[in-house]
Amino acid sequence: MKSITINGSQRESVGKKATKALRNAGQVPCVLYGGDKPVHFSAAELAFSKLVYTPNAHTVVIALENGETFNAILQDIQFHPVTDKILHVDFYQLFEDKEITMDIPVIFVGNSRGVKNGGVLRKNRRSLRVKALPANLPDFIEADITPLRIGHKLYITTLENDAFKFMHPDNTVVCQVRRSRTSVDDSDDEDEDGVEATAAEAPAATE
Repeated sequence: MKSITINGSQRESVGKKATKALRNAGQVPCVLYGGDKPVHFSAAELAFSKLVYTPNAHTVVIALENGETFNAILQDIQFHPVTDKILHVDFYQLFEDKEITMDIPVIFVGNSRGVKNGGVLRKNRRSLRVKALPANLPDFIEADITPLRIGHKLYITTLENDAFKFMHPDNTVVCQVRRSRTSVDDSDDEDEDGVEATAAEAPAATE
């Protein structure tokens, strides 16, 4: 998974007055959890643009002025309710030998036969939660919709990978092709391997 570096300065004071002064100076107060003790630091608000305002998933390298570095992921972020300015960011520290749970975006590829015949593709899941060692976290999860016909669903079991584990039930629907007024019947086409053909043949989906 690609990584973004956040350059920060360790915070000596974490009180309300100091926090307000940081924000007035264009800095964002942050906390890194998951280690022996929380690490309080601040970073320029512009440093978060590539991390926050993107659908892509990234890990983070937190580089402090004192020379310390930490590998982490974004855990939580708070925005101002009116201005949408970043108020506070929480990170969680990564360790090479400890699995981490993270939301990974789904990339849909291919040309569905059902869509070609007038069906409508519904993307039920635009991201999926996975658990893996940091080195095995994927940048994205690829979902091939090519075999999907009208009325068919792509289940999460089709996307299983030995490198990570999905934190969803096996009957989770990733996407499906629904019938529309302009669709034509494609039920005579052959089934493709890897796609659960119909709702009757597959486990009941939880949407």
